[in-house]
Amino acid sequence: MYAAGDVFSTQEKYFVLIQISVINVIVPVLFYLLLKSTGYVKSVMLSQVSERTIPLLLQCFLSILLVKRSIVITRYPELHFFFLGALFSTILALLLVLFKKKASLHMVAICGFAIFVIGLNIHFQMHNPYWPALLILLSGIVASSRLEMNAHTSREVLMGLFIGIMPQLLFLYLWL
Repeated sequence: MYAAGDVFSTQEKYFVLIQISVINVIVPVLFYLLLKSTGYVKSVMLSQVSERTIPLLLQCFLSILLVKRSIVITRYPELHFFFLGALFSTILALLLVLFKKKASLHMVAICGFAIFVIGLNIHFQMHNPYWPALLILLSGIVASSRLEMNAHTSREVLMGLFIGIMPQLLFLYLWL
């Protein structure tokens, strides 16, 4: 979006950024506080598989709202497919929860974002290896920290990696 030059006004960039922030940060934090106060979740880590169902369902609905109403394909194709990939990653994580398995949602997020940034580099022919390299390094740091903290097993980290990467790779071909 920011690499597209003068296509978007500064006001429009801020408006989109505010929409994304409200839907992906503020509403989930408020919803978490509600779940915490009702005793449905014990901590922000959602370490129990059963605690993940409602937050993942909420994220699915918020992602659908974002993709259908705010980040439309005709205006923001790159962002649209990024959030569509994020929606599919969330659905895959939810399906795992329904089968009493969990994936590292941290890995889902960082790996999906890394693929998106690599795609932006290719799409806009930026030839900038630093951002993708940094995000790949951060993916390794996140994986290591999840294992070191005993928050996940190596299998859960790998499931998170694949759930984050695969939808982004599939949608990458639609906007490249």
